[in-house]
Amino acid sequence: MIDMHDATPLDSDSGAQDPAATATAVIDARGMVTGWSTGAERLLGYPRQEAVGSPVARLLGADASGEGGFRAALGGRSATALLRHRDGRRVEVRLRAYPWLDGEGNAQQLVVATPPERPRPGPAAPPGHPGIDPATGQEAFAQCHLPVMVYDAGLRAVRASAGAERELGMREEQMSGRRVTDLLPPHICHAVEDGMSRVFATGETEQFLVRGRSRPEAPERVWSITVSPLRSPAGQVRHLELSALDVTEQHLARERLALLNDVSAQVGSTLDVMRTAQEMADATVGRLADFVTIDLLDSLFRGVEPTPSPTGAVTLRRAAQQSVLPGVPEALIRPGDADDYPESTPPARCLATGRSSLHRTTDEAVRAWRQADPGRAEVVRVFGIHSVMAIPLRARGITLGVAVLVRHRREEPFTHDDLLLAEEIAARAAVAVDNARRYTLERDTALALQRSLLPRRPAAQHAVEVAHRYLPARTRAGLGGDWFDVIPLSGARVALVVGDVVGHGLRASATMGRLRTAVRTLADVDLPADELLTQLDDLVTHVAAEEEAPGAHEPDLEVSTDVVATCLYVVYDPVSRRCTAATAGHPPPAVVTPDGTVDFAGVPPGPPLGVGGLPFETLEWELPAGSILALYTDGLVQGEEHDLGGGLALLRRRLERPARSLEATCDDLVRTLLPAQPPDDIALLLARTRALDARHVASWDLPSDPAAVADARAEVLARLTAWQLGEVAFTAELVVSELVTNAIRYGQPPVRLRLIREAALICEVSDSSSTAPHMRRARTFDEGGRGLLLVAQFAQRWGARHHADGKTIWAEIELPGPRA
Repeated sequence: MIDMHDATPLDSDSGAQDPAATATAVIDARGMVTGWSTGAERLLGYPRQEAVGSPVARLLGADASGEGGFRAALGGRSATALLRHRDGRRVEVRLRAYPWLDGEGNAQQLVVATPPERPRPGPAAPPGHPGIDPATGQEAFAQCHLPVMVYDAGLRAVRASAGAERELGMREEQMSGRRVTDLLPPHICHAVEDGMSRVFATGETEQFLVRGRSRPEAPERVWSITVSPLRSPAGQVRHLELSALDVTEQHLARERLALLNDVSAQVGSTLDVMRTAQEMADATVGRLADFVTIDLLDSLFRGVEPTPSPTGAVTLRRAAQQSVLPGVPEALIRPGDADDYPESTPPARCLATGRSSLHRTTDEAVRAWRQADPGRAEVVRVFGIHSVMAIPLRARGITLGVAVLVRHRREEPFTHDDLLLAEEIAARAAVAVDNARRYTLERDTALALQRSLLPRRPAAQHAVEVAHRYLPARTRAGLGGDWFDVIPLSGARVALVVGDVVGHGLRASATMGRLRTAVRTLADVDLPADELLTQLDDLVTHVAAEEEAPGAHEPDLEVSTDVVATCLYVVYDPVSRRCTAATAGHPPPAVVTPDGTVDFAGVPPGPPLGVGGLPFETLEWELPAGSILALYTDGLVQGEEHDLGGGLALLRRRLERPARSLEATCDDLVRTLLPAQPPDDIALLLARTRALDARHVASWDLPSDPAAVADARAEVLARLTAWQLGEVAFTAELVVSELVTNAIRYGQPPVRLRLIREAALICEVSDSSSTAPHMRRARTFDEGGRGLLLVAQFAQRWGARHHADGKTIWAEIELPGPRA
């Protein structure tokens, strides 16, 4: 509030006028009085403590005729109004309101009340009173500390206050008759003259901001310009009043707040370290700095926790850079490149101390840096770099890197306030970078774990030709628990497995590894498909129970204990060309016959693993040689673009015209069924079936008579001769002799002998007894008990499997070389 000369109130009843008086009041946007001058106390009789905080309407008490004048004054026009004195008298005044801002930038109005312009006779001044000089108003304008100017209709200066003289560096007589274009820089004067022209055209007050220098040597400031019309008694606008209020600090505060808000909203939109750093650089350049580089410790990119350098010198890798100049010409290296910083340089010292630093390029630290690095010295010279800030990026007690902010296009050097702002930006960006680093580290760890648990290449077997694909998720959800496996079984059979652990992250990957190991273990004992899934279901239930047990995890760590998984287990026998499958909540396999027909196997649906309490059922069917089995996880056929039904239909259409090779078919399915960024892990396993005919298989039914052992050895010797496998005849005769002898002695008829020539020679003896065989150590004089021990010694591997008709004991004999 500005206090001006006070005056004695005018007595409207007598028509006598006291000497001129000027009173001021400040009114906020709610119509409440926030300022009350001594002149206002004298004019209306209300003391300051009573007036401040009261509604202006109650104090001024304008009547019907005067209220319009009062409203006109608040609208920016000079108007005459009758105001009520505290004692009830009417006081006629000339009112005018000026837009104003308080210290916090809130809008308000400064109301000035003066006597009417028309002369009125009044009583003589009291004895001893000097009276009022008519030039008082002119002196008040001339001495006003605010920059205020009056312009005529030709936009030429008529009057200028002392504040205008000080800001423009000219005397009033020097400015008189000159246009704004002659007084202010071009980018300011055009905005001001455009506003003045609009006010002349509309007669309405305008307020706007301009930024720049009032004279070349002055600092850059932000001004709130108010252009108000000055009307003649006839209401014509013949002059304009232009006032300027320095709002630089308020404007810069709003700019800093807006920049921080933008950093919070824009930085960290992804969980990629390089992208997060680039977002910080993009948000800062042009608003705080002209050139920004963000370098991170090289160890972060290798997944290693950053540690301080023992020598003081550091190797940093450029994560992001940005400039106000196209192409970032100030940069000496590209993002991704490494750079070494000596111990004495500001970035190295910033990392070592964890404290920011502000420098001019003439500082000793920067001069030493320039001497040690001629390339950077040339950049400083060419682009005119004059101010530098080095800000550490620290989050959760770890120093991740350093941001270097530079000015060369903006003439003002960095200030302490700029340093504080940069530190706040760096603190927020560092948290986002650390989040991205932690996510990348966890994802890489989970991916490495998952890849170590998945088969590097399918196990060697001759029952099927296989091709596979595994694609980890590319979203923030992290890796899942998808897996696949190809497990050779006895009798030249093969097991094909796909599974999916519900959830993502390290826990899902670890659970997947446990389940895959369990499946291989259960498959090695030749459990039927439905029994294998039952055992696997029990395992998942036990895992969940262990995690729910008290003390299984940290009390303050929230861990989900629901372990749910799906699994499809398929066994193919190339001798009988029959396929057996069971599923635990998993999509059925697609079957492509050699004629191109595609169908989904009608495997009886079973509950997911971990639900418990429900049985699993199997489906058995015959497959022609050359058929394709497609096993997959739900991520291949279910997503945002289509549901499960639509995905299965699309899978069927693609398999109806498969590529010539399984590898090409895998690529086609991945390309056509998946988006560019799969939201879930994908496991795909394709298997083309083969058949072993009479050229590879021989079988005999044997009587339950010890004499049949010799006949069996003779039949085997003859078959091996026909197969040109004489090198293993002795071993085969020994193994067959022991297995047949045990079946006749301890088993039950019928007894059946089968030879399979595959990668190895497989000898199988079956009987209808379900008694499990076992090895034992025979004593010195025992006549028996050495049969299975001899088989184990001479065979590559051996075992037993049970089936509905009894059991089969098998042994594999290694062949000397590759066979067809």
